[in-house]
Amino acid sequence: MKKLRLLILLFCLTIALPLVFVIYQTYSGLHQEEVGQMRFFGEELFDQFEYELARLIQQEEARSVDEYAYFMAGDTGGEQSSVISPLATQPTAPYLLGYLQNNPDGSFQTPLVADMGAVPVALRKRVGELREVNALFNSMKLDTLTKTPIPQKEESVKELQAPPKSKLAERYLTKRKKASKTDYLGSSRNRVEEISRQQVYNISQEQQKIAVQSSPAGRTSRSASSSLSESEVLADVQEEDKGLAEFYGSSGTSEDRADDILRRSVFGEQADRFQVEVAPFQSVKIDDARVFVFRRIYINNQMYRQGFVILVEPLMQYLADRYFTNQPIAAFSVLELTSSGSGERKAHYLTGSVSAGSAINIEQAFRKPFDFLSVSLKADRVPASPVRGPLNIAVILLALFMLTGLYVLYRNVQSIVKLSERRSQFVSTVTHELKTPLTNIRMYVEMLEQGVAMTPDKEQEYLGVLASETTRLSGLINNVLELSRLEKKNRPLTITQCDIKEVFSEVETIMQAKLNQEGFSLEHTASGVESFALDREVLVQVLMNLMENSIKFGRNMATKKIRLEAEQRDGEVEIRVVDTGPGVAKAELKKIFDDFYRVDNSMTRATGGTGIGLALVKKFINGMGGTVSARNNADGGLTIVLKLPS
Repeated sequence: MKKLRLLILLFCLTIALPLVFVIYQTYSGLHQEEVGQMRFFGEELFDQFEYELARLIQQEEARSVDEYAYFMAGDTGGEQSSVISPLATQPTAPYLLGYLQNNPDGSFQTPLVADMGAVPVALRKRVGELREVNALFNSMKLDTLTKTPIPQKEESVKELQAPPKSKLAERYLTKRKKASKTDYLGSSRNRVEEISRQQVYNISQEQQKIAVQSSPAGRTSRSASSSLSESEVLADVQEEDKGLAEFYGSSGTSEDRADDILRRSVFGEQADRFQVEVAPFQSVKIDDARVFVFRRIYINNQMYRQGFVILVEPLMQYLADRYFTNQPIAAFSVLELTSSGSGERKAHYLTGSVSAGSAINIEQAFRKPFDFLSVSLKADRVPASPVRGPLNIAVILLALFMLTGLYVLYRNVQSIVKLSERRSQFVSTVTHELKTPLTNIRMYVEMLEQGVAMTPDKEQEYLGVLASETTRLSGLINNVLELSRLEKKNRPLTITQCDIKEVFSEVETIMQAKLNQEGFSLEHTASGVESFALDREVLVQVLMNLMENSIKFGRNMATKKIRLEAEQRDGEVEIRVVDTGPGVAKAELKKIFDDFYRVDNSMTRATGGTGIGLALVKKFINGMGGTVSARNNADGGLTIVLKLPS
């Protein structure tokens, strides 16, 4: 049996190891798919951020160069006129401080006001902040901007965030060369536009005013870079050509013509149309809270910088609130937006699940001009795949089936081994049981032959022993033969209508001598039981076997009583054999009817027996369509219950 357990254990390991490996690989692949899905939707979230920023840049790239002044050139009915810039109102986006233009001389203008010298009270704080940004920007020009090259053509660059190797992706897309990708959200190339003289004047208006105010009296130089005094400008009005009158119309005033002379003094004697070169947007971090995103405008070798000021933390909060906070992903992950610059303190914005860990970390840096921003998405778990539930159930069922199958296999093999052991023990027991009566018979026969029995009474005694031993030997042989026929299903049953009272009386008659010899009393009752179909001979043999067991195990008890009872119950006839013997251990009650089974205790070893009596009882009763069971009595003894169909 020990060897059997070892073999079954080795068999279990042989099956379990590859099975565990397959299950591990399955769960590992499923986890990779879940992480891949998490990464995909995280990157999709980042793409939405970039799309929002790209939309902003594309919107700004489409602006006319003179929209950064309060007035811009209009066109109505073929005549040029001035209209208010759409940027003259305060920006509605919570992350925009405002728009400004940085002039070549460092001065600035903003479309929020028409005259920088007369700022409305309501706008003074905002304009003051823009003026501060312009001043800080001027201090950075030499250190920062001169080091920033202006890209002139599209260039292939590496992706900002190389995706990790994923078996999930490899199942759908083969490895191939990736398409080139620019590192700008908007255009990455300079473009050339043609603008009117009026637009040029709008762009340089503040610069011209400063030039007029700072020019010394009596200065007469009229070079392209000099400024004229007011008297000189008025004197030159009379000398302007007809093209000037056509430009302003016949109703133009002297002040209008003076402005034109001033424009010509700044930009020189050129045509009414100008070529302007517009560079891509770029950004410079003013401080931890503000970033200036601007483009360079080149007109007549003079450079203007037009752009807008972004408030960093409101921008982060805007992106998170719009695209992340109300999404299901926010329940199990944390979003971190970071603004950083070289050698500067980082600014963070965190939102999402506070308890989210960093088992999964997706990072991405935004493209220019928002390269000062980076984003990461962290989580310690990902939503379970819908496949995981059925997979868990399948694995549990498989484990249960495997364990159940192995247990059943073990129990069956164990039963076969134990049955084999009992058969072997049965052969030994039967040999002993056969040898004992044969020895007695031979001994008494020899005694009779030698004339040891000197009197007729002694002779009758010896003959009685011979008869008893012969009966015992015959019964033993009959039981073995009956068991063999029942196992081979060659034992026919003769079913007839019988009265249970008559069966009880016959059994009493047969067993009376033995009962008297052992000092047992017998009672039997069968009230209310009608005749029913059974094999009378078999039932008599069954009852005799049960009574012999009761006599054998109860002969040393103080009370020696056997009772036969019959009762009609629920369409069945219940027959009970009740004794006053020692009973059977509870754990053995269901085993005593097994083939060759004997309770292993001192009493069974002392009383002997083959272990087939109760097995025959079970097979006979089952053959007649009934059942057999045993239970211990509350006041001692054992009750065998036979149930037969009525």
